[in-house]
Amino acid sequence: MDDNKHADGRAGIDAALVERLIAAQFPQWRGEPVRPVEIDGWDNRTYRLGESMTVRLPTAASYALAVEKEHRWLPVLAPQLPVEVPVPLGLGAPGDEYPHPWAVRRWIDGETARADRIDDLPAFASQVADFVTAMQRIDPSGGPEGGEHSFYRGASLSHYDHEARKALLDLEGRIDTDGARAVWQTALDTAWDGPPVWFHGDVAHGNLLVRDGKLSAVIDFGTSGVGDPSCDLVIAWTMFEGASREAFRRGVGADDAAWARARGWAVWKAMICLAWFGAEGEEAAGHHRVIEAVIAEHA
Repeated sequence: MDDNKHADGRAGIDAALVERLIAAQFPQWRGEPVRPVEIDGWDNRTYRLGESMTVRLPTAASYALAVEKEHRWLPVLAPQLPVEVPVPLGLGAPGDEYPHPWAVRRWIDGETARADRIDDLPAFASQVADFVTAMQRIDPSGGPEGGEHSFYRGASLSHYDHEARKALLDLEGRIDTDGARAVWQTALDTAWDGPPVWFHGDVAHGNLLVRDGKLSAVIDFGTSGVGDPSCDLVIAWTMFEGASREAFRRGVGADDAAWARARGWAVWKAMICLAWFGAEGEEAAGHHRVIEAVIAEHA
């Protein structure tokens, strides 16, 4: 198989490809209409299949590591969580047309979490905290330890030390690099000293669904695993502030060390997005707000 034709990830992934893959591997669903979802991600392309299913295709080999993991573990996690999560219906195999494993899941109704769709943001923050702590209570035995499959969520922040230091150099004069460096170093100076627990790995507004103003589902467990759960606290700065941030921290019961590591995860991601990924406009403004918030809190 020639992976070069898939080198840019998203090229060649379209509704017609999904129709052919379904026809070849899941003939019971042949003929179901296929259409793109309204809000798609970068790591995966997602399509509606009929009215009750989705098809999810990784855009690169690094993202494909999550497919079989989610297929294996979502049915274990789901009954122990307080909200809906994706239900695996089929595991697609790589082939000549598409080089990665892929997934068929049940469609979940809901809208992406946004402040204007949420009745009470502190109450919503507490609901998100309930999800995070429910994940942590699930038996981690046999679960995948944080590593390459989770993009090192759940593992030590030191894995990204080189990236963070380079971003600090690249952003000199654009952010408070002294403040950001202090946040990062404080995060590195702490370590998870408890037993490994389950984490989601990407608790962000785009992976939270709401119905009637309340949290109804959490999607995209591609970076999930077992290890240090501080990566699940980043939403404290990316979505919450003031009373909602306080409600979230109370709900998750994070100690100072876990909170410091969470600030480290938050500042690392915001810095690399500003330095390397061409963030601009409102997206860039959001990353600046995160950096400023974690620096202010740390100070």
